[in-house]
Formats: sequence, C-alpha cells, structure tokens
Amino acid sequence: MAQALAMNEFHLQMLSSPRWAKMLEEELLPWIDRVAALGDDVLEIGPGPGLTTDLLRRRVRHLTAIELDDDLCAKLAERFAGTNVTVVHGNGSHSGLPTDRFSSVCCFGVLHHVPSPPEQDALFSEIFRVLRPGGWFLASDAHVDDEGTRAHHVGDAFVPLPLDTLPERLRAAGFRDPSIDATSYEIRFFARKPIP
Repeated sequence: MAQALAMNEFHLQMLSSPRWAKMLEEELLPWIDRVAALGDDVLEIGPGPGLTTDLLRRRVRHLTAIELDDDLCAKLAERFAGTNVTVVHGNGSHSGLPTDRFSSVCCFGVLHHVPSPPEQDALFSEIFRVLRPGGWFLASDAHVDDEGTRAHHVGDAFVPLPLDTLPERLRAAGFRDPSIDATSYEIRFFARKPIP
C-alpha cells in the first residue's frame, strides 16, 4: 500500500502556528467534549507537529500518537519523552497495534493527505480494528475541492472526503451511527464501534 505524501511547507507552518493552536483550543476541543468521552487510552493518527497531541494528552490517561513522517516522529518522540504520550513511527493504515485496545481514535486534518479513497477506507478499517467495542472514532478534515484549496496542497496528496459517500464508507468499515457536521471548508464526524 502506498504511503501518504509528506505535507508541504505551508501545511507544516500552519499546523505549528499560534493561529492553528487557538482554533484547536476554541473550536475543536469544545466539539470533542460535546460529542464523545475520549476515555483512558487514546490513539491519535497523524499528529504532525503535535499541537493536537498537546491538547489531547491533557484529557486522557494515556495517548499513543502514530506518525508516518520520519522527522516529525523523531521530534515528537523527543518532545513527549517522559510524559503520558507514546510516539510510534508507522502508518495508521496498518499500525500493528493491538486489536480492541483503544477507547477512542482521533484523526484531525489527516485523511485528505491519504492518497486514494481505497487507502482511506483501509485506514477506517484499521481504526475500527484497534478500537474497543463501544469506542469512538473522532475526526475532522477538509471536504472542499476547489482551486484555492488545491493551491494550498501543491506537493501534497489531496483527496478530500465527499460528504455524500462518507457515512456509507464508515458503515462499510463496521462503524455504527456516523454523525457528520460540515462547515464551508471542514467536516467533523464521529462514529462508534458497536458493542457485541
């Protein structure tokens, strides 16, 4: 399976910026708190520079962050050494992590960097596998595909998630009752792994 392409410099700067940190604190975290309890053992897929990791780790007992990019992973491992965060170098689509382990899985701003819909679906299936029964998958991502958005993704993989097919794709991976909120640019969605 192909791996996601590295983010361009624009994305790395944006995802490390005070403006992005403020948005996460004021918009993303209240949404997370409103829709689901993260639980005690959380997996974050694609933390990038780690601003979401900083916020999530304050809310959970243990956080595992899996990052594909070599340099970003090394920096995260150094920064979070000795904390409640375990940094794993790997691909979220075939993580090698234990089945039914995590109370929730979070994936913020990553899915549109996965190079194809089948590879996105493989990631959904892997997330489902590592979640405990009753666990939550929470994500946010881009869904707009226009000239301006594509201009910000030069050198990136850019495969936005179509709103009309996302619920069925999540159900196909095994999730129950997906809920999707859309803004003019972003979608936020959550779904649960059924309890047998």
